[in-house]
Parts: sequence; structure tokens; C-alpha cells
Amino acid sequence: MPEQPTITIHPLTAERWADLEALFGPRGATGGCWCMFFRRPYKEYEASKGEGNKAALKALAGEGREPGLIAYVDGTPAGWVSMAPRSEYVRLATSRIAAPLDERPAWAVVCFYIGRQHRGLGLMRALLDAAVQYAAEHGAQVVEGYPVEPKTGDAPAVFMYHGVASVFREAGFEEVARRTEGRPTMRYEVR
Repeated sequence: MPEQPTITIHPLTAERWADLEALFGPRGATGGCWCMFFRRPYKEYEASKGEGNKAALKALAGEGREPGLIAYVDGTPAGWVSMAPRSEYVRLATSRIAAPLDERPAWAVVCFYIGRQHRGLGLMRALLDAAVQYAAEHGAQVVEGYPVEPKTGDAPAVFMYHGVASVFREAGFEEVARRTEGRPTMRYEVR
């Protein structure tokens, strides 16, 4: 029986930037995003695809903002989750699917990236649990997510970057709204 891998999770800091670069590769995870899609207005995001978005995320990490968490499998960078106070994600304010439900200040979990060779190890759940813990340690009372709920059990991994609803449910999130089919808004109440 193979040994279980050792999974550790750490905030993205300037010191861990090279690990994120190794995980995301030259395409910045997907199409030059560098996990800046929700943090920038559309035109700014599009104009910055690739190196511009990379520099922006690196600057956030360099400012000590810790814009997400990196999962390591046996010391190798293997997964990522982007989470922050909802107010840092400017595009959520105008999103049809993820528009604010109320005035409560929430933290948002908006994006996951799991390296292909590390999929199937439960990293999404481990990262989600760590994101909730991190948010709680930084004063969050509510954590939101906007995952995908595929109709068929499987969907291409490229469409799962919002997370999967079943994983959010397993982590204790509850559906609080559904503005479009297959995309629930889910909340975790920090106690």
C-alpha cells in the first residue's frame, strides 16, 4: 500500500513566490490569469493578461497581503486557493452570479488551481478548510464561495476553478442563494 502524501498549506508570501510560479507555470495557471480575474476591472485585467497580472499578484504578496494559500504535497507546490475579504475582489460587486447578498462583511473564496499530477488527493477540500481557518484567524465572521455544481458527476477541470459545490457542503458551507443554474452561493458562518 502506497504511503499517504504529506500535505502542508502556507500563505503566499514574497518568500514563497517562486513556489507559486512553479505551480502556475508560464501560462499563469490558465491563460495568463495569475488569479487576478476577480481583483481587477475587466479592461484592466484583459490588458494585463500574462506578465501584468503576474506582476500585480507578486506585488500583493510582496506587500504582505497574503492573497491566497499554497498547498504542498511532499514539499512540492501542488495547489492554490485565492481568498480575501470580499471587498478586495472588485468584480464580485457587479457579478450576476456572485453579487452581494447583504451588507455583512464577508471573506470570499473565488478560485482554486490544482496541478494536474496532484488532482484526486483531496487538495480542494484541504485548501478550502485552510482558507476558512485563515479567514477566521483574520476576523472573518462569514466566508462565501461561488462553486460549480456540475449536472453530470464529471466536468472538465478547467471549469472547476470556482470550486465544486459538494466540496463546499462537506466543509460545512450552506447554500444561501442560486441566481443561475449550477452556481450556488454558499456561506460558512464562523463560530
